[in-house]
Amino acid sequence: MSKKIETEITIHATPEKIWKILSNFHEYPDWNPFITEIQGSVEVGNQIQVKIKPQGGKIMIFKPVVLLKKENKELQWLGKLLFKGLFDGEHHFELIDNKNGTTRFIQSERFSGLLVPFFNFDTTTASFHIMNRKLKELAEKN
Repeated sequence: MSKKIETEITIHATPEKIWKILSNFHEYPDWNPFITEIQGSVEVGNQIQVKIKPQGGKIMIFKPVVLLKKENKELQWLGKLLFKGLFDGEHHFELIDNKNGTTRFIQSERFSGLLVPFFNFDTTTASFHIMNRKLKELAEKN
């Protein structure tokens, strides 16, 4: 079983400016209400540590593997709960240049595994939207 959540927002900034914010993981605690911390070397094949705080939920820590990193374009990682196939999440950030001074920022996650039918995705979706708005606010300053 699988489920995909996808959110998007238009940001009045270049992909380069947004990427600079998105890839500055040390500053996540200062602005990001959902993904509050990322530790480790965020390079393809590396395992990193991601701390999230879903809207109204408890802090959770995952140790996903980075699948894709294209500067100014995409970042993707795959995490799992306990073992592969139980509850896996493939998180994806994508920046699409609209060629008019704006960028379409897409944040998505595809969940798969045995526990997917028992999970409520509403708080995760709300958390994605909140993070997207905070990223937009920060990128549109100055």
